[in-house]
Amino acid sequence: MAARKRTAGPDAAARPTTSLPESQRLARAVQQAITISEIVSVGVLNLVRSTLVTALSGARDVGGELGGAATTAVRGSIRAAAEVGGDLGAVAKQAIKGTIHATQDIGGDLGLAARSTARGAVKAADDVGGDIGKVANKAVEGVIEAAREIGADVAELARSAVEGAVEAADRIGTAAGRTVRSTLSQAIGGARSLVGKAASATPARPVATPRRAVRPSLDGGAPSKRRRAPRRRR
Repeated sequence: MAARKRTAGPDAAARPTTSLPESQRLARAVQQAITISEIVSVGVLNLVRSTLVTALSGARDVGGELGGAATTAVRGSIRAAAEVGGDLGAVAKQAIKGTIHATQDIGGDLGLAARSTARGAVKAADDVGGDIGKVANKAVEGVIEAAREIGADVAELARSAVEGAVEAADRIGTAAGRTVRSTLSQAIGGARSLVGKAASATPARPVATPRRAVRPSLDGGAPSKRRRAPRRRR
């Protein structure tokens, strides 16, 4: 009697042969590395820095993956701190410092890292019910400190961080946008001008320097300056 041929059941369906996209793979690796136990044992700055350098060192497109991986690291750090009642502002500051240092280590775009991580920090703070104004303030402070430590353009990176924080706050709501702008303007020296540039893309008009009036020439030629009459000797 011939043996009956088995038919493939639902569990034997063909499995996809393609692997996860690189962006998802990097995000998963970063998420798994950022835990509260590692934060306590290693420190936020060192953990974020080493995690990003390790994850991005083998990436085919470091520039394209940097923003997403850095944002994942910062948001993961804030969420881990929120679970244990940690200081979200302090964690955000150290996580962003680690991101800037890691970006410098791998030769990435520092402005992109500052903008994306500040934006992600404000968004993560809102997700966990934290103080978005405080987190935005500490995020920009972290960028400024890291820029000084690595010898980068402090003003340029601070401007990028402010833009990212304000952008995230505006997406949350009008009140959140006002809160972040007010906090950054009051808490950080020189941030008032940065917030103004981030809030409006319209360049300021140069202020004209007033000139002293010149008397016109009586003969219709070039204007002449008024001369003082010579003093008479007694």
